[in-house]
Formats: sequence, C-alpha cells, structure tokens
Amino acid sequence: MKEISDLPIPASSMAGNLWPVVPGQRAAMMLALLFQLEQSQWWAPERLQAAQFRQAAEVLRHARRTVPYYGKKFDHIAWRHGQPLTAEIWSELPLLKREDIQDAGDRLHSRALPKSHGKIGTISTSGSTGKPVKVLTTDLTTAFWSACTLRGYIWRRCDFEAKLVAIRHAPIKKADYPNGGQMHLWGGADGGAVPTGPAALLSIMTPVAQQVEWLARQEATYLITYPSNLEAMLRHCQDKKIRFPTLREVQTMSELLKPSTRELCREVWDVPVTDIYTCQEVGYIALQCPGHQHYHAQSENMIIEVLKGDGSPARAGETGKVVITHLHNFASPLIRYDIGDFAEVGEPCPCGRNLPVLKRIVGRVRGMVTLPNGDQFWPFFSNRKFIEVAPVRQYQIVQKTLDSLEVNLVTDRKLVVKEEDKLRDLIAKRLGHPFAMTFSYFDEIPRGKGGKFEDFKSEL
Repeated sequence: MKEISDLPIPASSMAGNLWPVVPGQRAAMMLALLFQLEQSQWWAPERLQAAQFRQAAEVLRHARRTVPYYGKKFDHIAWRHGQPLTAEIWSELPLLKREDIQDAGDRLHSRALPKSHGKIGTISTSGSTGKPVKVLTTDLTTAFWSACTLRGYIWRRCDFEAKLVAIRHAPIKKADYPNGGQMHLWGGADGGAVPTGPAALLSIMTPVAQQVEWLARQEATYLITYPSNLEAMLRHCQDKKIRFPTLREVQTMSELLKPSTRELCREVWDVPVTDIYTCQEVGYIALQCPGHQHYHAQSENMIIEVLKGDGSPARAGETGKVVITHLHNFASPLIRYDIGDFAEVGEPCPCGRNLPVLKRIVGRVRGMVTLPNGDQFWPFFSNRKFIEVAPVRQYQIVQKTLDSLEVNLVTDRKLVVKEEDKLRDLIAKRLGHPFAMTFSYFDEIPRGKGGKFEDFKSEL
C-alpha cells in the first residue's frame, strides 16, 4: 500500500533547496496532518476514542463559554472542564437537530474564536431536505477537509500526476459546457503539500450527452460525480457503445450509491467505483475502505455515532441514525448533530484499520416510504427491472399521500397503457401496497439546488 513516503515531492519554499525540501507553512501543516493520520488509523479503538474525547472536551468547553446557544444547554451534565469526558457523560448530551440550527441562527456562532483557527467562511446547505441551514467554517476546518481528501487519494493509490475531472454542482458560468472550468491542482491539494496533475470541472446541470462528449475530450484518469449522474452517463454510453480508454476509476459522493451502479460501471466502462460519505455542514464523514466496499469513519475529524431508536449505540449489523460531532469547528460547534441519515454498523475491518466501519449508508428519513398501516422502510428498485418493462432512462417516485405516488419518468417515448400497468404492478409489489399512481413524463427530471437527485422521496 502507498505510504506517506511515496507521495510526490512538494515544492520547496526556499530558492535553490530542491531536496530534502523545506515546505511552506500551509504545505508543512498538511504534511504533518497526513503523517498523524497515517499513524492514528491503526491505533487500538480505546486509544482512538480517548483521543476523540480529549478533543471533544475542548470543543465542549469552548461552546459552553463562547456560544450563546450552548450557554446553559449542558448545565445538567455532570462534567466540568479538566475532568475526563466519558462515553456515559457524552451520551447525556442532547442531540442537535436541523431545526435547532435554523432556530439558533447566529446564536450558534462563537463570540470568541481562537485567532489561530484562521479566517471564517460560510457554508449554506442546498436545502435538499427542505430545511436549509448555514454554518461557519475556518481555515482549520478547511485544512482537515483537505487532509481527508488527500487521505482518500492515498488509500486508493491514485497517480498524482494524472488528470482528475469532476461533474458536480458548480458556480454559475464558471464550469459551463463546452469548456468547463480548468484547474492546475486536484481538490484538497491547494496547500502545495502534494503536487498533482491538472483538474477540470463541469456543471452537473449539463445534459448527459454533452457530459459524455466533454469527458471524452478530457482524457482523464479519474472522474468524480454523483451516483445518479454516473448511472445516467453509463446508460448513455451503453447505448452508444462509448468507453474512455484513459479512465481508471470513478469516485461518487453526496447520494446513495446502489450496488447495481457499481456493477454497471464495471460492465460498461470496466472501471471500479469508490464512494465517499459526506455532508455539507461537516465535510468528510467516512471514506470507502481501499480493500472493501464498506466505509471507515474519519474519526480524527469527528465523532460518528449510530444510534438506535432508544438512543443506545447500534452494534454490528444494526441500523440507526447518524449523529455527528465535528472535533475542529470552533466557529459553529456542531455537537451531537443528527444529520438525518441512517446507516448500518459494520464489523471490524480485516484491513487492520481501527477506524469504525459503516457497512452501508441506508438513506434519509425523507427517502422512506410510509405505508397506510404506519410501517416505514427504505425502498430499493432494480433499474434493470424497469428497463425490462419499458424504455425507461430515468425515474423518480414521489410519495404524495399515504395512498398515492407520483411516478416521474424520462423515456424514449411515451409509454402505452399496458407498460404503465406493468410498472404499477412492479412498484406496488416492491412497496407491498397497491398505491394509486400517476405518471408524468419529462425530458429530464430536475435535480435539487445542490445538484443532488433522489429516485424516491416522500412529501408526507
């Protein structure tokens, strides 16, 4: 496996000093973080948790002292700064909901941010849940974002001299077709610690056929995009028998990745898919293991809890809601933040890393179907089954009421009644209820504001 010592040699900050280099301040910080991450991923779970709680204690102390929202929020907790922070004490802290962040507004922002944390920035979520929020970031949180990004490249043994391209949400007009946006470095490598090949960016709002044409011109080695967009590109390329000879890997993010999409990518392009688990408010939550399809929590950057309905920690094989505590955001401390996702806990990984394992990301509450009897579950539809029934290129199912669904379709042609009836039967069988269904046809089903797409969503 590629180690830190195998990284490209960074540029020296001193003229004439080529090797060993003396890196600049930003590069030195990134190299120091990468060195520590290389060590801590192998620590025993007890040592890793102890380090997390030491850092969490600092965040808790800071929040109590300088963030109005937390002023008296934790007064009932039997802990004072200087005392060890234990799992038992931690479990007594209340959860932070998305609505709490909205209601708190500026009261969730620190009134005395340490100057050493650098400049303050702002992240506003896309509002794909219908509940947009705004949190502050700092140079420190950005550094950890970059470190996790670079860790992912290292785990996957990426060729840093190759070209990386991304098709994702992008600033208006800065990455539009036909040229897209061109960069000198990959994302996460802006500090100069890791020299890279060029990178390019294309807006996710570009029609799929134009995306494919643009990608063919890039001669890229790595592609980053959303799972739903990848599937649309693969379907197009499958029909047109298009491959990309230079492409070695696709990385997906931001949406649920279906096993069928991994299989289709192998079938059509003959390249693997690596998935990452992120959230706009906190950044990298988990990276796919380089040797397996499950995910490793980024424990150096945050505490990740998976909690069952009674609030107790989920064990291996159990599913629960994902609760995040950012360990380095002192500008807008997010302590035990219920992000609205559900995940399944995995067994310890045979790779030897002791970073906790998430076997799979199940989905959001808004992605659950609700039956009239009150039962809820996350539906999974086979794309191949849809294609066997009719020429379906894209679909989206929206639950409008307890008894009705809206089925949005992109098809080669308007379906005949018999085909719609077969799709009704297929959907009803999968969901276990004879929902009333209306069909709507689109040239392309619109994405959310942040470029994300949901193939099932509930409006209940």
